[in-house]
Parts: sequence; C-alpha cells; structure tokens
Amino acid sequence: MGLRSYFELDKYGTTVRREVLAGVTTFLAMAYILIVNPTILHMPTILTGKNIGMPFGPVIIATAVAAGLATLLTGIYAKKPFAMAPYMGENVLFAFTMVLGMGIAWEKALGAVFWGGVIFLIISLLGVRTILARAIPSFLAASWSVGIGLFLIFIGFAAAGISLPNVPGAPVKIGNLATPSVVAALTGTAVTLALLIRRIPGSILAGIFVTMLISFLMGIPVVKHDGVPTFPNWGEVLGKLDIIGALQIPALIPMILVLFLVDTFDTMGTVVGLAVKAGFVDEKGRVVDVDRVFHVDALSTVLGAIFGTSTVGTFIESAAGIEEGGRTGLSAVVTGLLFLAMIPLAAFIAMLNPKFLQLASAPALIAVGILMMSVIRNIDFNDIVQAISVTIAISFMLFTFSIAIGIAASLVAYPLIAAAAGRVKEVHPVAWVLAALSALLFVFYPYPH
Repeated sequence: MGLRSYFELDKYGTTVRREVLAGVTTFLAMAYILIVNPTILHMPTILTGKNIGMPFGPVIIATAVAAGLATLLTGIYAKKPFAMAPYMGENVLFAFTMVLGMGIAWEKALGAVFWGGVIFLIISLLGVRTILARAIPSFLAASWSVGIGLFLIFIGFAAAGISLPNVPGAPVKIGNLATPSVVAALTGTAVTLALLIRRIPGSILAGIFVTMLISFLMGIPVVKHDGVPTFPNWGEVLGKLDIIGALQIPALIPMILVLFLVDTFDTMGTVVGLAVKAGFVDEKGRVVDVDRVFHVDALSTVLGAIFGTSTVGTFIESAAGIEEGGRTGLSAVVTGLLFLAMIPLAAFIAMLNPKFLQLASAPALIAVGILMMSVIRNIDFNDIVQAISVTIAISFMLFTFSIAIGIAASLVAYPLIAAAAGRVKEVHPVAWVLAALSALLFVFYPYPH
C-alpha cells in the first residue's frame, strides 16, 4: 500500500509535497519545546540551587522522543495532521506546583503523571469523555486556560527579571528594565509577538534565538564554561518514575485527578479546534473521526512519563501545518521524524548555560501565555455564577502560585455557587463527585509550617 492510498491523500485533495511542507511547518512552530520544556522541568534546580529539578540534558532527549513517537503514532494510527509534545502549562504545573511548591520528588511527580495518563486512556477507550464535558461547564475549563496563561506570563516576567517575586514588603515589584538580561528578554519577546501577529511559523523559536543573540552581544554567558558538547545520559530519567510511590503520598491522589482533568480538557479543546480548522466535521458541523487522536494523546502521557517528561498532548501549533494544507497523517509523520532527528543535537542544547536558559524561556512563556488566554471569550462575566467561579479559579492559581490549587478551588466552588444562586439543577451529578475529590487536595496538601 502506497503513501497516497494509506493516508488517503486523494480523499482530502492533497499531495505528498503539500503534506511534507505542512509537517515541516508544524515542526518549526513547535520546535521551541525542545529547549523550553527541559528548562521548565529543570527550573526548580535553577531557582533554588538545590538538585531538586529534573536533569536538563536527559529531559531534552525525553522531550524529543516523546514528541517524535507520539506524533508518529498520531499520523500512522489516527491519520490526522496533529502533532504532540509535552504540554506547556502542565510542565509548569509539574515543576512549580508539584516539585517546587509541594516538595514532591520529581520521580514521584512523574508517577502521578503516569496515573493521570492511565485514567485518561481508560476514559478515552470507554468513550465517556462526553460525561466529563457535561459535568464541567465550558466556562470553568476556559478559566483554567486563562489562569494558566497568566501564570505562564508571570513566570516569564520573573525569568526575564521584569518582575521580582518574594520581595520584602511586597509580593512582587518591578525589576531593573535597563539590565542586559531584561533588554535581551524584552527584545526576544517583541520579536516573538511581532512574528506571531504575522502568523509566521517558528515565531517562538525565533524569539529564543534573538534572545540568545542579544545575550551574547551584551556579554551574558550563553554556554557553560567548559563549552564541550557531551551527549546527555537519557538513563537518568528513562524509567525513573515512581509509580507506587506516587500512590503513597496522600496529597498526590487529588493531584492525579487535577493532572487528568487538565490533560483531558486541554486535549478536548485543542483537538476540536484543530478538527474544525481542518474540516473534519459532518454536515451538521459536528467534529467526527477523532477518537483515535484521544487514544494516542492519553497513551502518549503514559509513555512520556516513562520516557522522563511531563504530560504529553496535542499541540495547538498543529494549526500552522493545517494552514499550509496539511490534512492527513502524513504531515504528522514528517513532524514526528523531524523531532526524532533532533536527538543528536541534544549534546549542543545541553551546553547552554542554565541561567541563560531561564532568560531564553521568557519569550516563549509570555507568548504561550497570551495565546492560552484567548478562550476568555467563552466566559460570560455578566453571569454571576460564571464570574465568581472563574475569579476563584484564576485568583487561587495566581495568588497561591499553584495551578492545582486554582483548579481544585474552582471545582469545589462551582457547584456550591450554582446552588446558592438557586441553579442547582444546572449542576451535573459528576460535578459534585469532582468537588468532593478536589476537596481532598486541601485536606492533604503539604502546607508550609
């Protein structure tokens, strides 16, 4: 069976050349994850000076392998032009809430990611996602995206030195915008946003390179002092997840629920949006033939945890390839192969100075944060139930510096607010179950003494 027949190119009126170009375009749009994901997962070590974050070099390989294999599976099994990689937002939840905030060892945190993926896989195979979609209203799921977006922007500002957290007398204050590091980050961010406005593929990656160039010109160390490329030891993270240990920490049980819910609703929103953009809808405008994408997405999170990275899922950047005409799994195969082809470059990426990596991640964090906030249009602030529930979700995320706390608080608050407003009939029975499970996070959370 040839490429044209297997991927049904004739059915979608596309060509091998167009699919290859689409695959390359999607890769360029999301290649930044090879630098940013390892940086975020390593960030607890950079910020504390203690070896509590994931090792940077090995996570580069884990990221490339997870993205490559997941995207290949999407192309070959699901036959859709969607690419996958470790999610932005979920990696921040992993590093800043679980490892840095809760003090959970990254091995056990990976175990929690694994179990969240297992639940998602079971739900996907059983085909009961619609129950969750009805239990959690769209405005609540949208508030999570908005809150995570603002969270990413806040971290990006801190990484760049634009804002200074943990300042005596104030939670945060403005940094010195005249320092070389801030100038480099602001320039990189400006370039990223300018390219995003023009919808140029690879805009976030370009912003990272501009930040690197400006940093170099301003005398900021870009590479480590030894400057010798050494291929990372993937074995430091491969298979190091603690599956049993994750279940032995009471606070991680509700965290598994949070990881599952965030992955589920990120995926549902992204897949539906991409499917509509690609025209995978029936005559009534309903999305069709995407069940296999959910299967791969869930399985990829399980495999990603084994490989040594946080939650893996469908990337909205796949839209760049769809805009180039990609309509079949062949474009995803091309993207996946390009990710795997990046593995030999891990030695050179691992040479980058940790402090520079923190700086270079700022444009990506800010840009992705802005993009995630676009769903705010789905929230009706004139509806008091929505307004209060959404405000609780976003406020708790930002002001407790915990994505998980914000999500759990909103799940507990929403049915109670609806009941107080005399609209208890709007609350799905499963929403009460999720509220009770989320309340466990507040009971078992390892609060600071």
